[in-house]
Amino acid sequence: MGKPRIAIITGYGINSDNELAHSFALAGGEPRRVHINDLIARKPALSEFDVIAVPGGFSFGDHIASGRVFANKLKHSLAEDLHKAAERKVPMIGICNGFQVLVKLGILPGKLDMSGSTANAMGAAATEFEQNTTLTYNDSGRFEDRWCHLSGDPASKSIWTRGIERIYLPIRHGEGKFIPKDAETLAALKRNGQISLRYSTATGANPGEGAAAYPLNPNGSVDHIAGISSADGLIFGLMPHPEAHMLATNHPQWQKLGLKGEGEGIRIFRNAVDYVRG
Repeated sequence: MGKPRIAIITGYGINSDNELAHSFALAGGEPRRVHINDLIARKPALSEFDVIAVPGGFSFGDHIASGRVFANKLKHSLAEDLHKAAERKVPMIGICNGFQVLVKLGILPGKLDMSGSTANAMGAAATEFEQNTTLTYNDSGRFEDRWCHLSGDPASKSIWTRGIERIYLPIRHGEGKFIPKDAETLAALKRNGQISLRYSTATGANPGEGAAAYPLNPNGSVDHIAGISSADGLIFGLMPHPEAHMLATNHPQWQKLGLKGEGEGIRIFRNAVDYVRG
């Protein structure tokens, strides 16, 4: 096939859409920035795209809660289109505010299989809207803007993080603390391979629990979770910004380390483009 067509959803405070479009272009995709109102009017329709992406920003100014209003707009206007996209196995990604949107929309992590059956977990519906996790205020009580080391979970089913053991990406958010509904929900996420990325040390080891984990875990996320996926691994959300580390010169110490060429973030987008191309 030709270049995968990427829908970059924009509007109402989304502000990382240009960077995200550039990232997908560098990874070999054909991105198109589309306002959410145009998608609602089906000009164009989501069915025309091979990948769907919700960028970071401050949708609707985060006036109620980060991502809540944008999520409701999607749910009430594009629910059927999103269901059909998930059924067509269209990869989706939400970054920072986009992650908050997908979580509060309920499409991430999706309806969880709580039975403990591996077979059921593999077939758990990613198309059902059911909010069972959230992203809330950082433990520090302030906006965090820093670079973080991340570890890929070996058990992750995410197609977006394939082959990623460690990655270094920036975060910039005030509401990035990931919290599952309860212990059973966390256990199901682990069992189903839906935890994709965790905040970690430079060597890949997870930091200690509680206050000692800060700033390695910049927001206090439960189990140091930085990114999760749907049960089929196609829908992925993360708080860090891979689109902000597409070039080696984006790295805060690129001169000291003598870095050149691509940045680490491109691996995530290239994984999705390669998946669509088959």
